[in-house]
Amino acid sequence: MAKKEESKEIGIVSSYFSHVGVAAIKLLDKMKLGDTIQIKGHTTDFEIPIKSIQIERKDVEKAKKGDHIGIKVPDKVRPNDKVFLVK
Repeated sequence: MAKKEESKEIGIVSSYFSHVGVAAIKLLDKMKLGDTIQIKGHTTDFEIPIKSIQIERKDVEKAKKGDHIGIKVPDKVRPNDKVFLVK
């Protein structure tokens, strides 16, 4: 199986809100609508396209390094799971 191209780490999960299926992520780099990310941790590993980003409950089109964002996720994530930008 071919090794995937190296992904760039762009954030860390700080918390997960199971009642709404939202991951709170502290960004180490920028992210925008349309990006595809991979969330990876001890028991987590999936890719999702970014369809919405929220900062303080307001929808935004992009976020920058240092922003604390919320995104919808299809599965449970855990604090300290790493977020990668998929090339």
